[in-house]
Amino acid sequence: MNMTAASRSRLLFSRHIRVENLSHVSQARRLVIALSSDLGFDDLRTGQAALFVTELATNLVKYTAGAGGDLIFRSINEDGLTGLDILSLDCGPGIANIGKSLRDGSSDFGGFGTSLGVIRRLSSVFDIFSAPGKGTVVFSRLWENVQLLSSLAVGAVCLPVFGEQACGDAWAMKVDGDSTFFMLADGLGHGPDAAEAANQAVAIFLEQTPRHPAELLHLIHAGLRGTRGAVVVAAEVVPGKGVIRYSGVGNITGLILDGGAARNLVSHNGTAGIEARTIQEFSYPWTESSLLVLHSDGVATRWLLDDYPGLAQKHPALIAGVLFRDHRRLRDDSTVVVAKVDLRRVME
Repeated sequence: MNMTAASRSRLLFSRHIRVENLSHVSQARRLVIALSSDLGFDDLRTGQAALFVTELATNLVKYTAGAGGDLIFRSINEDGLTGLDILSLDCGPGIANIGKSLRDGSSDFGGFGTSLGVIRRLSSVFDIFSAPGKGTVVFSRLWENVQLLSSLAVGAVCLPVFGEQACGDAWAMKVDGDSTFFMLADGLGHGPDAAEAANQAVAIFLEQTPRHPAELLHLIHAGLRGTRGAVVVAAEVVPGKGVIRYSGVGNITGLILDGGAARNLVSHNGTAGIEARTIQEFSYPWTESSLLVLHSDGVATRWLLDDYPGLAQKHPALIAGVLFRDHRRLRDDSTVVVAKVDLRRVME
């Protein structure tokens, strides 16, 4: 498979801020303004990002019964266009009537009325998931100047263990024609050495022309020698052929969810860069309703999407955010990557 002019790659980075009081609202606003400036946003887009974050952070302080919440920012680049994902997570009372709360001018419980209506209207992509007594997750994506649609909708959270700057998890994706390639690496342990191994795996992935997952893992295994090593998975989703190809080394979780069924994707024991006796590729069916979930062991495996009615129909960023919020392990780096067919693109 040769890289075409339409091929795209995306390397994603995340920033996180905990919001518990009004001083954190100002910190969040300053952070998103700085990030927007770094991304090259114009004054209009930077102002919108600041407005969104101010409103979301204020809601986290005022309307979560004292629990506060988290804001996660993810910078993205595709086809030379830059964008910013904003994810708000809380475990507060939730919103009883989402439809009413999204109408501009609404002043329903939770203070989520006007702010959410404006955020939805001005966002390139917007989605929300809330359940009474279980909290709310809000997702907004801002492209620098246009809304970009790809064949798959993708969302992710990738953050270091609390209190550390270097993240021992890393992930990336590429698009080549109808194929979308994913790679997730978890360096052994956490901290700078783990981050070095995971980021080296991503660099190898991005440097290569698109390859089937097993070929890619062989290259990563060889390229990580001399590092601490990492557990790694690679996947190729080809919606037009109804197939996903997958290969893994180590304990990263890969799942395909379709309707009420869940299929675990097979990884063999080992550590890329140290010992990987068996690298094998498997093929699985993929449909328009399939959902791919990849996550590191910083996220517990005992979760069921059925526990969140309606979540499977939401944007993958919301799904990743809910799983991260409810199932992350506090003593390890945590990554969740979720992808599904973007039905808006299918209907074009």
